[in-house]
Amino acid sequence: MALLPPIEYEAASAAVRAVYDDIRATRQTDFINNFWKVLANDPATLARTWSNVKEVMGQGALDPLVKELIYVAVSVTNNCEYCIHSHTAAARAKGMTPQMFAELLAVTALANATNRLANGYRIDVDARFASPLE
Repeated sequence: MALLPPIEYEAASAAVRAVYDDIRATRQTDFINNFWKVLANDPATLARTWSNVKEVMGQGALDPLVKELIYVAVSVTNNCEYCIHSHTAAARAKGMTPQMFAELLAVTALANATNRLANGYRIDVDARFASPLE
């Protein structure tokens, strides 16, 4: 149960309605999910978060499905039930198959396990891996 009530469109301030309208237009849907409705209790946080989501999850060098898969992996690692469900649904809508989901979870679990080993042993980074991106 959310700690703050969801703000429905009809009860929203003009600032919140503007963000809701932008979400609907950008996503080409009438659906506003509970994440946004609860964030609407703080209109500044709602607007800032939506702006960041639009920028980062929009068109870029990474394919939209890849972005959703990354989001699912991080959400699994952070144990965010809401984000696991919402971004799994978004990934499915962008073409993720059950086999891709299973493999994503296997890679996520492996990365978490090997990260813990590397961190626990405080393994020095190999010089060949340390060069900057160019």
